[in-house]
Amino acid sequence: MRSNFVGKRIKILFVCPSFSSFIQNDLDILRRHFEVRVAHYQGKKKLLKFLIETLKGVLWADLTFSWFADVHAFAAVLFSKIFKRKSIVVVGGYEVAKVQEINYGAMLKKWKTIVVKFVLKHANKVLAVSEFSKSEILKYINPKNIELVYNGIDCDNFKPVSEKEDLIITVGSVTNAVVKRKGFETFVKSAKYLPNVNFVLIGKHVDNSIKSLKSMAPPNVKFTGFVPDEDLIEYYQRAKVYCQLSRYESFGITLAEAMLCECVPVITNRAALPEVVGDTGFYVPYGNPKATAEALKEAFKSDKGKEARERVKNMFPIGIRVKKIIDLTNKVLKCKE
Repeated sequence: MRSNFVGKRIKILFVCPSFSSFIQNDLDILRRHFEVRVAHYQGKKKLLKFLIETLKGVLWADLTFSWFADVHAFAAVLFSKIFKRKSIVVVGGYEVAKVQEINYGAMLKKWKTIVVKFVLKHANKVLAVSEFSKSEILKYINPKNIELVYNGIDCDNFKPVSEKEDLIITVGSVTNAVVKRKGFETFVKSAKYLPNVNFVLIGKHVDNSIKSLKSMAPPNVKFTGFVPDEDLIEYYQRAKVYCQLSRYESFGITLAEAMLCECVPVITNRAALPEVVGDTGFYVPYGNPKATAEALKEAFKSDKGKEARERVKNMFPIGIRVKKIIDLTNKVLKCKE
């Protein structure tokens, strides 16, 4: 597939605060089809450098493509508007969240609300990663500006290879801000009801929240800390069950990756999680360790892992996202508005 923007190669400024796997995927997609430069936002201490880099990038580019509707996207969209460039912004979820129960979401902060609303209003196209995320965004902007483009997963990279073990896993960085949102306390506490099963929480230990989790954990819970991607895939392939016990998720990348490896999903009926899992998993109330343990017992008896893999292959393959991002980029550039 080739770009057809007035007979020349399209130039894109890719704006992001990190290079997480899902962000890197989009960067790789754009690089394969367009000429791309990157403006990497590295925090307030390097804000001036970022603003200069972004301004130069906007003047060079035909379009800016930003991940997350935050401060960095504000700069990209503002400069794009001033210098008559087009802009696309992907909303990750946090930006439009307002969950007082767990103190989560940019919309809980006044200055962040101003930033996010500006980005959503003035970007030429806003991409939502799930129907749930789209419904959250629609609280703030005209529906004509939104496109649903699910996150895409590499179905060849994540696949089952061996017999499953009596192993239950969950994945995520361990921080004070994340522990409540992802239900890590529930995960750890549910382990005491299944003492003969191994539970593993996989993810980097960022702050002292790991001490609290370890203090409430029975002996059958292991905390790995950071693991490289190849080790993470091996955990997916070994585990019988994957838990996503979150209060809020705009999609659930690790959930989908685990499903591709035929892990049986056990999730809360919150946010976008049911959208990803459908009827291929087991549902539990948020914050209920005993109910979670009962669902885990059922998950061990089930053979829903194969159904889970097929659902992700059919709904969230990387190929669909590739096509939609390329098509939308061309469409935005052709639009005269």
